[in-house]
Amino acid sequence: MPHPPRLRPGEPVPPGPPRPGRDLLLETTERGLYCAAGDFYVDPWMPVDRAVITHAHGDHAHHGSNRYLCSTEGARVRSTRLGPGASIESIDYGADVSINGVRVSLHPAGHILGSAQVRVEHRGEVWVVSGDYKTEPDPTCTPFEVVRCHTFVTESTFGLPIYRWSPQREVFAEIAGWWRANREAGRASVLFAYALGKAQRVLAGLLGAESGEIFTHGAVERLNRDYRRGGIALPPTGYAGSEPRGRDWAGTLIVAPPSAAGSPWLRKFAPLSTAFASGWMRIRGARRRRSLDRGFPLSDHVDWPSLLATIDATGAERVLVTHGYREPVVRWLLERGIEAHAIASRWEGEPEGEPAGEEEAHEGTSAGGDLETEESA
Repeated sequence: MPHPPRLRPGEPVPPGPPRPGRDLLLETTERGLYCAAGDFYVDPWMPVDRAVITHAHGDHAHHGSNRYLCSTEGARVRSTRLGPGASIESIDYGADVSINGVRVSLHPAGHILGSAQVRVEHRGEVWVVSGDYKTEPDPTCTPFEVVRCHTFVTESTFGLPIYRWSPQREVFAEIAGWWRANREAGRASVLFAYALGKAQRVLAGLLGAESGEIFTHGAVERLNRDYRRGGIALPPTGYAGSEPRGRDWAGTLIVAPPSAAGSPWLRKFAPLSTAFASGWMRIRGARRRRSLDRGFPLSDHVDWPSLLATIDATGAERVLVTHGYREPVVRWLLERGIEAHAIASRWEGEPEGEPAGEEEAHEGTSAGGDLETEESA
């Protein structure tokens, strides 16, 4: 496939996705990314008949579809998220199935437990939909696998050159040091982390470096159980809502979703120090806007260098960019003579989810209530 002319500096990025009719195995529709040849959707935005799901975050796994295809890894997490009545078919990484004559296989994305890239092959044409992904190893999920393809559909959540991650071991050491300092000062440490994936990654990163007891918000604790049942090693945690009124929280670590910030649920932990583990914390102003004491730049998405390296490693002749900072990535690729297009997404950036559930706003409640829809960054 010949490369298009290079985009000259200052030249506007051509609008929209590639025109239908040119080897388009997948097209953006009002319901999401659709494969007409196989009659299925990848991460649809609303209920459909057949959905292939990259992972269990709420912006990718929508309730209400008739049938789902997911990876075997993390099956309990998906069942928790989609509900017990969901019809879910699971396949191992690397195995393929035929859907109306289209070969579909799932490959590790390294984002959270069970996350997958979707490889779609038909009549010799191969597309890969990345879903959310990161390339840094993570003990809570299978590492990312490069999948060669003709067309690569990639996320771009952190698609700006400013987003470059420090080694995760350094970030975990900073979190442990912050917790230790708070313990010595007689404060509780409240760490905000997305309930699915990020919270478990942080906990796994602190395994063996605990400075005291660890407690969690109910949205986190329920998913911790799913991770443990999936064979993921996490330090012991307790459900904060089951602790007696008036207990002394000094020296403890409490892991909660970011939507719990500012809620009545936090008052009982005072005196406390707050922090947020997220890629958004790379920007100093983000911490100030949230009135946080600390920010730890830890992301479950690729940073700018890893995004570009992954695109190159796939060997893709065409790149479709979605989810986040699409235009800078498209421009960078076009300036180098690579065909690239921005495609629409119902979800732009990383919303923080719904407010903390009422069942978590008071002490002494159970962890069995509905989970929040928490995204990851």
